[in-house]
Order: sequence, then C-alpha cells, then structure tokens
Amino acid sequence: MGLLAIGTPLAWPEAKKKADQVREWGIEQLLAIWNRAKGKERDMLLWGDEIEYLVVKFDDENRKVRLSLRQADILAALAADEELSKKGGCVPDLQKVSRITDKLPVFHPEFGRFMLESTPGKPWGIGFKDLLDVEPNMKWRRQIAKDHMEVNEGPITLTTFPCLGTKDDFTCPYFPPSGEMLRSQFLPDEIANPHIRFPTLAANIRARRGRKVEINVPIFKDLNTPVPFKDPTVNYDLHNWPEDDDVRNGAAKDDHVYMDAMAFGMGSCCLQITFQAKNITEGRKLYDQLSPLGPIMLALTAATPIYKGFLVDTDVRWNQISRAVDDRTPEELGERPLKHDRWRIPKSRYASNSTYISLDPRLRPEYHDPDLVVDPAIQQHLVAGGMDPLLATHFAHLFIRDPIVVFSEDLNHLDLEQTNHFENIQSTNWQHIRFKPPPADADIGWRVEFRPMEIQMTDFENAAFSIFIVLVTRAILSFELNFYIPIPRTTENMETAHNRDAVLKDRFYFRKDPFPPRSVKINGSASGATTPMMLPSRPHTPTGPIENEYALMRIDEIINGRTESYEDGLPGFPGLIPLVESYLNSVNVDVETRCDLARYLDLIRKRASGQLWTGAKWIREFVRRHKEYKGDSVVGEGLCYDLLGEVEKVEMLGLGGGGPMFKAGAEMKPAAVDGEPARTRLEHAFGSSNGTPL
Repeated sequence: MGLLAIGTPLAWPEAKKKADQVREWGIEQLLAIWNRAKGKERDMLLWGDEIEYLVVKFDDENRKVRLSLRQADILAALAADEELSKKGGCVPDLQKVSRITDKLPVFHPEFGRFMLESTPGKPWGIGFKDLLDVEPNMKWRRQIAKDHMEVNEGPITLTTFPCLGTKDDFTCPYFPPSGEMLRSQFLPDEIANPHIRFPTLAANIRARRGRKVEINVPIFKDLNTPVPFKDPTVNYDLHNWPEDDDVRNGAAKDDHVYMDAMAFGMGSCCLQITFQAKNITEGRKLYDQLSPLGPIMLALTAATPIYKGFLVDTDVRWNQISRAVDDRTPEELGERPLKHDRWRIPKSRYASNSTYISLDPRLRPEYHDPDLVVDPAIQQHLVAGGMDPLLATHFAHLFIRDPIVVFSEDLNHLDLEQTNHFENIQSTNWQHIRFKPPPADADIGWRVEFRPMEIQMTDFENAAFSIFIVLVTRAILSFELNFYIPIPRTTENMETAHNRDAVLKDRFYFRKDPFPPRSVKINGSASGATTPMMLPSRPHTPTGPIENEYALMRIDEIINGRTESYEDGLPGFPGLIPLVESYLNSVNVDVETRCDLARYLDLIRKRASGQLWTGAKWIREFVRRHKEYKGDSVVGEGLCYDLLGEVEKVEMLGLGGGGPMFKAGAEMKPAAVDGEPARTRLEHAFGSSNGTPL
C-alpha cells in the first residue's frame, strides 16, 4: 500500500455525481503516462515482496489472544527510533525516508488497525545473492516490528484472525460492534484504520450496493456440527440501522458462516510479489503468462480454514475478500432488470483477471473472456490517443467501475503530471494479477503485481514462494514458455482452489505443452545469461481446437511434472520445478548457491506432492485434535489462544522448512498442557526445537 492521500472525502451520493469526471480525468492521465512511458526501457528485472502481519496480544493468565489495535502506536515507535532514523527511517507515512542504507526495510499501515505491511528497503535484483537474502530480510523485518511492540504483542503471519467477529472480546482495547461506517453486527468501526480513506471506502461500498456486503462461507460439517447449521452469532432482532434488515431478508444462509463487513476481507493478510519488467512488452508478456499460474499458487499456499470462530469448508481467502468489497448493485448483479445501471457485471472488483494484454502471436482470440464488459467510449478514446486496441480493451474494462473514494480537493484541477484519478480506479480493481504503469514521480518502469498467494506462517515459507515465482518468471522469459489457456478456465480454477485440500484432491486446467515448436541455439537469454541455450526462433501462432491445448491436471503434475502422455499423444507436462531447474542449469550458479536454492524448491515440490501439508491443512488438523474441540466446527477462545501460540512458536523454531509439524501424517499430540503458557507447548505437540519428534 502506498502513501495515503489526505483530503475531504465525498459521501456516496456526491461521489456518484463526480464518477464520470474522475473516469474522464483518469483516462487522460493514463494517456499521458502512455505517451511518456511506452518506450521506457530498464536494464534488468527488479522485484519486491510485501509481507502483511496481524498484530496480536497474548493474555497468558486468561488463555486469550486478541487483536491489538495499536498499529498507529507501533508505526510511531518505529518512526521515533533514533537508530532507525539515523539509517534513513522506515515509516514514509510519518517521516521523510532517505536511503542512507538500502537495507533498512519499510513499514506501512494497512486497512485493519491490527495490521502492518513490510517491504524490503530497496527492490531485489535477479542475482542469486539477492534471492538468498530474502529470507534473512523477512526475519529481520519481523524482528524490527516485534522490537517496537509491547511485551505480550507479536507480529503473526496468518491470513485471518480466527476469532474476528465472534461474540468474545477479540480486540484490545475492546469496542462494541456496530458504527456509522461499517454498520456491522459483529465488528466495531474502530477496527479499521482511522485514516479517512478506509472508513469512507467501507461506507461507500455499502451505500453503492444499497445494503451491507454479504459474505457466506460454507461450514465445515464435522461429526457434531448441527444440521442444518444456522450461524448462532447472527442477531435477527437488531434495528440499529436500515441495513439490519439484510439478515431478515435472507442474507445469512443456512450451513454457512455469515459476515457483513469489508473488514472481514480487507483485514486479511497475503504475500504479494511485484516485478519490474525491462519494458512494456516484457511486462505485458509476464502479465499474461502469470495469470494461469494464479489459482495454482493460491491452492499451494492455502492457509485460511477458520472464519469468525468456525471451521469452514474452504481453504483460502480470495472469495471472502471479493465479497467483502463487492459494490455491485442488484442490477449489475443480474438480480433486477437494467434500468439505472449500464451493464450487468459478472465479477466483483476483487476477482480473477478477465483480460490478456500481450501483443504475442500465440495469444488466440479464443483465449479471451467472452463475457468481458468494456466501456466502448473509453476504449475508442484510448485507441484514438495512440494505445493499441488490446491494451485499450484492458483499461476500458477496468474503467467500467465507479471510483469509491473521491476527495473534493482533487476535482479542482486536472494535473497530467500526476496519476491520482487513474489510480483511484486502477488501484481499486483488485485482480489476481495487476498491470501497473510507471508512476509519475519516480524512475520506475512497467510493473506486474502477483497477488493470489496466501501469507504463510513462517518466513522460510514466504521466502520460498517468493523465490519460486521469481525463478518461474525467469524461465518464462528465457524459454519463451507459453501457459495460455482460455480466461474462463482460469476463472474456474480460482473457484477450484477454494476447495478443502484442493492441492491434493482437485484437478486444474493447465496448458499441456508450454514449449515453442522450433528452437535455435544462441548465446544469451532474457536473464542476461552468457551460456548457450535453446530458445525459440520466433513465437508460434497455435492452430487447431483450443480444447486440445489444455487438460485437467493435479497440482503435483503441474509443479513436479507428468510422465504419462496425453490421449492425443503429446508427452506429459514437464513441471514448473523441472523448468526452473533447467533455467538454473543454463546460467552460472555455484554449487553452494544451488544447494541453498534447492531448500526452497524442495518445499514447493513437497507441498505439491502432499509430503508437506498446507497451512490450512495443519490448522484444521490442529483444531480437530485439540482436547477442547467438540467436533462441532467451533473454534473457541482457548483453542484460538493455543493455536496462535503454536503459530508464533513455529516461526521462532524455524519449522516451516519441513519440520515434523508440517509433514503429512505427522502425529499431533494435544497442544494444551496444563500449567504451561501456550507459547512453550510446541515441543509437546510436535517435537523439540531441533526438529526431532518427541
């Protein structure tokens, strides 16, 4: 998240009146960016990661853990640290940050007052030394954050707080539910960052919809789960706000956990990777080729089996965030005939991608989304301004959305040297891959943001997935790999990724043959390597039925390879890790570095094969085997306390690299040991600190 703008936000009725102006000015700024930067060249790929933390506070005496709402205090403490300031500072929202040293990380606020975001102090390069610095840097960031928290507080890398929205006092300090902005049955307004952008975003999404957001997650049906399950936390007798009628009108579904506020989605943590391409052509290619990988990486990183104190029958966060910011009206949803709105919109503004944008001859028309909605006037205006039709279609699709937060001060003058109106809409289209033009105020190139991955419990895991996706991009560019499948298949894959244990039990559409048809031997590659390798003489335009180009595959086959040939005679899929290893073979990597990288790739390999559990699998099994669990899908306060204590200990002991707790079939002893704080209990549950099972 970048620096937060300050201004006077318009309530939705007034913001709606200014929507066309913001769109028009945003498109003019986009054309100005296009004309300035379409020929921009960079020397090398740079990339960066974003880690988001939940800040929790342990109450060992009462066996409770709560969300700490001290985000502002922690950031202030970081900014006031004299030693950090001497090194240039690390909180750009509160101080002028200068890069006296490139190593000092940066911290930002996030939507929830219980969240922090951290990034490295400078972009990573593609050098292998940089790759091996990622994990130590992540550990350092976590320690810096921890050092500026209170004694019983800690930065936890879980996707969601398991007890968010329960009837318990799950925040510190405590605030009662409801409030003017969220109007939630379960959450107080005070849970959101007080910066005016965030409560306005929540309130205007609700106002535009004409009702509260509606999030229903299927309950995990255990032995003693009531049938049908009716969410016992829902109050059907509230009459504080007009939107309290939502539940009386059927918003809360049977056999589902019901949530009603943006904070249930935007209060989630994730791992994001942003790549700077050498030019717009490479950026557009990466955007397209990474898109089919999104659902695969979502399932591989699954870590979200609990919502609002209940085990749910899904493993990932994506759809919950999608519904938490879904501002579509009943007409746009197709619930009513179009009368006041222009079109029916198939997806939330937080959704999987709906466009391909590369001028690649391998991109067939049949791969595009047949249900894509675009604003034809914007599309024509962009083409008339010199943008090619394919990229114009992409932005004309994004700009069907209204701006949600409009500051009155921004409406006085159009500044073509700025990007505020463009980013107003671009940055609130939360697709799983985002194409980012260069900003106006920095020497930065065209970027691609990879957004689907779930945050992992340990820095080792987060580093492993970061390094893996970076190496995949190098293989894509070096070998001219082709992962194109029709966009509707990627959309289906994103839904499949939500299934419980999808990484092992489900199959995903993926391209059968990623290789170009003809190759020549040359020196050099997209990565800057000087060793000879086989690269395509030219990209090939595929022919034949597109249905023959892809097949349903298990994630193990996609990651580790498939030896069995397909029915049409094509050889099996090579596997992403073997492709990455082929790339590493083609460049000069010393043996020690190669062994270090192998540790990270081994985590990905074993996660895909089932030798190591996903975080979602481990959390679910921890709950089900806990002595306080009654087989009724309920995750109580004491169980949550033990769970988060174990999660904190996992990182402290460094077990994310495949210690006994993550191995498939690992013995799980009851975590609760009488008389001991939860954070000393990991050895009782899984093994000693050196990874030896007890």
